[in-house]
Amino acid sequence: MSLIPPYRRSVIARHACHASLLFLPFADLAYAEADAVTTSELPEVRVTASASPSYVPTEAGGATRTETPLREVPQSVRVVTSALIQDLGATRLSDTVDYVSGIARQNDFGGTWDNYAIRGFSSTDMGYLVNGFPGSRGYSPMRDTATVERFEFLKGPAAALYGSSEPGGTINIVTKKPKFTRSTTAEVSGGTLGFARATVDTTGPINDKFAYRLNVMAEDGASRSSLIDNHKYLIAPALTWAIDNDTLLQYEGEFMRVQTPLDRGVINVNGKLVLPRDRYLQEPSDPNLQLSSNTHQLTLDRDLAPGWRTRLGVSYKESGFEGDAAEFGSLLADGRTLTRRNSWRSLPSRDTSAQAEVEGNFKTGGIGHRMLVGIDVSRLYMGMDIAYSNLATNPYAIDIYNPIYGQAKPPVTLSTSTRENQRNFGAYVQDEISLGQKWKLLGGVRFDSYQQSVDNLMTAKTTSQHQTAVSPRVGLTWLPTAQTSAYMSFGKSFRPNSGVDESGNAFSPQHGRAVEAGVKWQSTDAKLGATLSVYDIQKSNVLTRSPTNPNFNIAAGEVTSRGLEIDAFGQVDQNWRISTSFSLINAKVTEDNAIAPGTRLTNIPKVSASLLAIREDAMPWVGGRYGVGAGVVYVGSRSGNATDTYSLPAYATVKLVSYWQIDRRTKVYFDIHNLFDKTYYPASWGNLAVIPGLGRQFVAGLRYQF
Repeated sequence: MSLIPPYRRSVIARHACHASLLFLPFADLAYAEADAVTTSELPEVRVTASASPSYVPTEAGGATRTETPLREVPQSVRVVTSALIQDLGATRLSDTVDYVSGIARQNDFGGTWDNYAIRGFSSTDMGYLVNGFPGSRGYSPMRDTATVERFEFLKGPAAALYGSSEPGGTINIVTKKPKFTRSTTAEVSGGTLGFARATVDTTGPINDKFAYRLNVMAEDGASRSSLIDNHKYLIAPALTWAIDNDTLLQYEGEFMRVQTPLDRGVINVNGKLVLPRDRYLQEPSDPNLQLSSNTHQLTLDRDLAPGWRTRLGVSYKESGFEGDAAEFGSLLADGRTLTRRNSWRSLPSRDTSAQAEVEGNFKTGGIGHRMLVGIDVSRLYMGMDIAYSNLATNPYAIDIYNPIYGQAKPPVTLSTSTRENQRNFGAYVQDEISLGQKWKLLGGVRFDSYQQSVDNLMTAKTTSQHQTAVSPRVGLTWLPTAQTSAYMSFGKSFRPNSGVDESGNAFSPQHGRAVEAGVKWQSTDAKLGATLSVYDIQKSNVLTRSPTNPNFNIAAGEVTSRGLEIDAFGQVDQNWRISTSFSLINAKVTEDNAIAPGTRLTNIPKVSASLLAIREDAMPWVGGRYGVGAGVVYVGSRSGNATDTYSLPAYATVKLVSYWQIDRRTKVYFDIHNLFDKTYYPASWGNLAVIPGLGRQFVAGLRYQF
């Protein structure tokens, strides 16, 4: 008996098809025949999925908030699918960014949060969306892949749809959804550097109207030093209710706990990186920080009439960050004594947002329109309490060449205590116009009203600001053939600057504008794709770390970023699949009173590139299919701090991947990360702290689906 009645094929089929992509990457390659019962029950899922190769998606809903094919979108969009996530052995968002053009790693706050620059521009508080909702405002732990169906890297301004965001781009994370076909996948893996991980992903129908999904994960993370460890736990329940033929209600929850040190890495010694990567300059006996994140999302989708739909959604996220750590002060004149201070932080946050939108397809005088109209409101609360010990007498110093641990902790005194509240209202409209078969015009605009207040409990002073912004977007796409499209676009961005400066004053918002042009290509069988894009971005009021006080930011005036990006991905032939990227970026300060014009932006390489190539074929003698491949990442030299007084060296790393798909249900794999044990530095933090990458790591695992 069918689990989804035929009359439920509009809203339900659309969401079921999207969710089904999670389990396709190797099924299409290894086994042409799907389960007969599943095929007969959900033919629309099978047909839609088979048209979407493992590395080449046909759409990314975050780009336009509609189901517009990617080739028609006047924007560079790179989607990291579940197949690529699996091939990379990625357990975090950070494991995927090296394989996307134009993405550079930034200071990750001691390994506690995600921070990346897209086309030269970094953002921690609006760095990514989750299903179109703000996902990283506040103090969020690093994003795990256990709940992720795909990462959508949306290049260029997204402010016309999402409001405050970077002109370089943003990331939309699409999570796994409940399915009306029963499936459970269990996976265990382990390796060197202290790594061990277990996940369970189970989904299926409760009855013909309700479906569930549950993801559970536990991990002991890999560490660069045997003196430290970290632990992570996640549980994510989800429920789908097919209310009727046209209405779908979905709930998703995610609850994460992380125990990790605030690892500031090693230091540069007079501009040189001479310490071994496993040198730990803090206190191993310090308890781990306690990070938490509790997220709830509720969405209602309803088809109103043929070609018309509405969507309502609400998201609530509560996160916490608390604990103490030894932190760096300065390197004394002897070149070996590093002053330190004891610190304690409590950084709670609450983020609530709601969205409502209507999408309609219609014609005016023979011209086709896909129009989207929506509003959203949000409220964000962030607390910040920070206490430090006194640096003046150097009671907590350490010898960087011969560290001796276990010194008595000096007492701390509260130095920062603020309460920040942000409120935002946004209204947007977007029209995708079909000018015949070969031309598509996209136009959109958004109005934002933003209020911020920051209460400084130390000084009893409150600073506030009220800003409004209009963010337009326009793009034109030409489709000369069924496989090729070319586009041009222009957009503006608006982003409030969170926090206060060294004097306790709130920052003014940032404004950006971007021009982009590009070409997209897809093979006739839709299994191989490529994108080439060029861009020119200008942004004012950018925050960079203060050269006089590394605990505060400054507004660096104006910066620009110009560049070229190339991505190619997909199935080259019956056996080979690839993912490759190349990026050329010139990101620099152009106007500033404290930083010299022409100074490179911190942690942004001029050149970066990557290649992942995997060959899959039938396993001789024992049956099943095997895959072997390698990944190479190159990152060029980067500025180590805001004033560019030292550089991080260029590096290249190599990984090997291998697996044996024993049958439709069972897969074993063995990977080697950083094959040649290269010492490298993905990013830095200010004048002293430099973040080393992990050494060579072996990882083996077993995945079983039942």
